[in-house]
Amino acid sequence: MMTRDELEQKIVAVLVDEFEFEEPGLTDNLRDDHGFDSIDAIELLAKIEEMIGFQLSRKEKEQAMSIRTINDILDYVQTMQANKENG
Repeated sequence: MMTRDELEQKIVAVLVDEFEFEEPGLTDNLRDDHGFDSIDAIELLAKIEEMIGFQLSRKEKEQAMSIRTINDILDYVQTMQANKENG
């Protein structure tokens, strides 16, 4: 299981490389500040699945719809990892 710092580095790298974010802040609103849309969210979820090494269920993906910031992404991924370990 990745630490929050490891996750942060990977997620920020993906946002910069794949989604062309410039200097994303952890509390930026992804949609308002970076033009992140639902298509981007689906692509990001696929990247997260690769990162954590397992597929997310439909229900788990639906939980991602409340994500607004990078901090939210980190909380979400940590929760999904913990659920998998405890599942």
